[in-house]
Amino acid sequence: MSASKTLRKLEVVSPVPADIDIANSVEPFHISEIAKELNLSPKHYDLYGKYKAKVLLPVLDELEGSGDGYYVVVGGITPTPLGEGKSTTTVGLCQALGAFLDKKVATCLRQPSQGPTFGIKGGAAGGGYSQVIPMDEFNLHLTGDIHAITAANNLLAAAIDTRIFHESTQSDKALLNRLCPPNKEGKRSFSDIMFRRLKRLGISKTKPEELTPQEVKKFARLDIDPASITWRRVMDVNDRFLRKITIGQGPEEKGMVRETGFDISVASEIMAVLALTTSLADMRERLGKMVIGNSKAGDPVTADDLGVGGALTVLMKDAINPTLMQTLEGTPVLVHAGPFANIAHGNSSIVADKIALKLVGLGGFVVTEAGFGSDIGTEKFMNIKCRYSGLTPQCAVIVATIRALKMHGGGPEVVAGKPLDRAYTTENVSLVEAGCVNLARHISNTKAYGVNVVVAVNMFATDSEAELNAVRNAALTAGAYDAVVCTHHAHGGKGAVELGIAVQKACENVTQPLKFLYSLDISIKEKIEAIARSYGASGVEYSEQAEKQIEMYSRQGFSGLPICMAKTQYSFSHQASEKGAPTGFVLPIRDVRASIGAGFIYPLVGTMSTMPGLPTRPCFYDIDLDTATGKVIGLS
Repeated sequence: MSASKTLRKLEVVSPVPADIDIANSVEPFHISEIAKELNLSPKHYDLYGKYKAKVLLPVLDELEGSGDGYYVVVGGITPTPLGEGKSTTTVGLCQALGAFLDKKVATCLRQPSQGPTFGIKGGAAGGGYSQVIPMDEFNLHLTGDIHAITAANNLLAAAIDTRIFHESTQSDKALLNRLCPPNKEGKRSFSDIMFRRLKRLGISKTKPEELTPQEVKKFARLDIDPASITWRRVMDVNDRFLRKITIGQGPEEKGMVRETGFDISVASEIMAVLALTTSLADMRERLGKMVIGNSKAGDPVTADDLGVGGALTVLMKDAINPTLMQTLEGTPVLVHAGPFANIAHGNSSIVADKIALKLVGLGGFVVTEAGFGSDIGTEKFMNIKCRYSGLTPQCAVIVATIRALKMHGGGPEVVAGKPLDRAYTTENVSLVEAGCVNLARHISNTKAYGVNVVVAVNMFATDSEAELNAVRNAALTAGAYDAVVCTHHAHGGKGAVELGIAVQKACENVTQPLKFLYSLDISIKEKIEAIARSYGASGVEYSEQAEKQIEMYSRQGFSGLPICMAKTQYSFSHQASEKGAPTGFVLPIRDVRASIGAGFIYPLVGTMSTMPGLPTRPCFYDIDLDTATGKVIGLS
C-alpha cells in the first residue's frame, strides 16, 4: 500500500477552515483510480460520474474463498447535542491506517439524509481534515439510493389504500376476476407472486377456477383494518406539517378518508431492509415479508400479500450496490444505507462491510461507524447487524470528548446553537473525572461482546494535558485495551496515527469469540430486560399498549426476532437530562412495533419523531451555487 498512487499529502492550515472549503480545495482522484487500488476491474463497478461508482454484488462471489480483513466498529460515549465526532474519527482513523501506516483499509459509512443537510445538523461527511469527498455529492443525492427507497415506500403506501378502496366496492368473485384477468384464450391464472399468498394461506390449488367460495374470500380479500396500518408515506425533506395528514378527500375516493402521515425517507423500513440484507435474493424475501398492518381478523398483511414485493425489488435493484468514494487523503470509502438509529439499527449495510472485508483482505482493515452512543449504536451493531451478517469484529472504538465528559460530570447544559459555558473551555480535571463514569460503563458494556476496546479522545484546542491524562487513566482502569488522544480534525490521518497503531494491536490480540447480549429463543420481554439492564435499569415497566403489542407479535410468530430499542441517545436512561451513569431507574416501554422484513422488534421508550422539522434559520440559508465555477458553497 506504500506505493499507492492514490494517497494524497494534505496541506494543513491552522486555524482549520470550513469543511466545505477544505473539501473544495482538494481535487479528488478519478474513482477508477481508487477502485484500482482495491483490485477492482471496470467489470466490478458502474461509474456514476467521475468521483462515484457502484460496486456490484458479484464481486462477493468472485472473492468468496479469500480471507477477510480486521473488522472495527466506531461508537461513542453518550453525546452532547453537538456530537462528539464519530464520523470524523472513523474517517481520520482510516486515513491514518492507509496513508501513514501502509495498511489496506476501507471506510464503511451510512448515507446521510438530505433532511438534516438543509435543516439543523448539516452534512455527515466527517469534518476538518478527515472527510469524505466530494462532500457535496456525498450529502446530496449521491447515487439515488434514498430516492429509490422513497419511490418503493410510496408505491407500497399507494397499494395499501388502493386495495382497501377496491375491496370496499366489489364482491369476492369480482375481486378474484380482476386480480386474475383472462388471457387471450379466456383462461385465468395466478401470477407468480400470488402463489406466495396461496402458500401462506395453506391453499395448494394452482388455478383460480379451482378455488371454493371460502378460498376465494381468503385469497382475494385482504380485509385490511385501517386502524392497524403502520406503513406511512415518506420524503427526504424535513417537513413538520406532514407529520399528520388526512388522505382520501377527493370526491372519487368515495369517502375513504383516513388519518396518516409522512416520515423522512431514511425512517422507512425499506432503508433498514437495505442495510440488513445479505444478497439480492435475501432482499427480495425481506421486502415481501414487510408487514403493513393487520387484517380485521388480526392476521399480519405483507407486501407480498398486496402483490408488490417483486416491484419493490425492481425499484431497489441498483440501490443494493454500495457506492465507492474517497477520503481527503485518497483512501477508499463505501457509502451504503442510512437507517435511523432509534426506530432502526443505525448502521451502514452488511453488503458494504462484506465486500470491503474481502477487498482489503487478510491484514487489512474495515472501519464502520455505529449511530449514537455505544449503548445504542454498538449494541445494535453487535446484536442485530452481526447476528444477521455472521461477521465478527475484533475491535470497538469509543469516541470521547472532554466537553461531553464534563457534561456527564455535572457541567451546565449544552445546547446546540448557544455558546459553550466557561466550564467547558477552562481546565476542570475533577469535572472530567466525575464524568468518566459514563465512559467506564460504555467500556464494560462493549467489552462484554468479546472485542478489545480502544478509547479515542477527540481533542479540542481548549482541552488541557491534565484533563486528557485523566480520561486515559480512567479508560485503562475501566478495562480499555488502550486510550489515545487524537487530532485528526486539525491534522487529518497524521493526527490519528497513534489511534491506528492501537487499533491494529487491539485487532491482532483479540482472544475471545463474539458474545451476544441475549439469545433469540427467549421471550420479547426477556430480551428487552437484558438490554435495559445494560443501561443500568433495575426493571422495565410496560404500558397497556406495549403489553397488547407484545402479545400480538408473539401470537403472530415474531418473538424470535432481535430487539431494536428506540431510546434517547442523550442518556443511558429514558430521561435525556440524566447524565453520567444512572442506575436503579425503571425503563418505561410506551409501545412496541415491528419491522418484520428488516427483522427486528422495536420497543418505544418515550416519543420518537420520524419526521424532523426545520428551525427558524435552517442550513439552507448558507447553501448556494457558485455559478462561475459550478461548485456548491455553504454546506456544513
